[in-house]
Amino acid sequence: MKIQERYNNIINWFKINMPIAETELNYETPFQLLIAVILSAQCTDKRVNMITPALFEAYPSPEVLAVASPDAVFELIRSVSYPNNKAKHLVGMAKKLLSDFNGEVPSDIDKLQTLPGVGRKTANVIAAVVFNKEAMPVDTHVFRVSNRIGLTNNSKTPLQTEKTLVKYIPGELLPIAHHWLILHGRYVCKARKPDCLNCGIKEWCKSFK
Repeated sequence: MKIQERYNNIINWFKINMPIAETELNYETPFQLLIAVILSAQCTDKRVNMITPALFEAYPSPEVLAVASPDAVFELIRSVSYPNNKAKHLVGMAKKLLSDFNGEVPSDIDKLQTLPGVGRKTANVIAAVVFNKEAMPVDTHVFRVSNRIGLTNNSKTPLQTEKTLVKYIPGELLPIAHHWLILHGRYVCKARKPDCLNCGIKEWCKSFK
């Protein structure tokens, strides 16, 4: 099967069977989503959603978070992975938003990556989810699923995966395709034991025998 054929079939299946696919992080503003995505690094969305209500209430804006102490933020996020680093990143991110972006979350991927705690994946998430830009965030699920089903050919890095997906997926579908692959990896094509029997795209999967 040619790779474009695999892409076309898989995309068409998701279009029909998952017409709505969204982030499972709870948020109301771009600032809140930025906080949540920073916290979600190497941590589950479920865990992040448990701690963000109190965090958002305590720090409703960049102005409030920027003058907080990392120790105080740490107390509210201590149950996530790497809470010390993330507390420092959150305070630094808020300060940078105020000093460089008038307190507004930028839409540009390069500008987003100047914020503490924001790497390429997080920047792409904000660009795709908040601003509906043609961006493809590659997290652990997207990376794993893309290699396993044959959308990529043994990519070694998230950036390799991103470049391949962007090449073959129509630009306007990139924001939702990101969610298709995440949700598929989270609930069907799981890391340790993929549920192949209940997989709707197994017909076009490179790994399914």
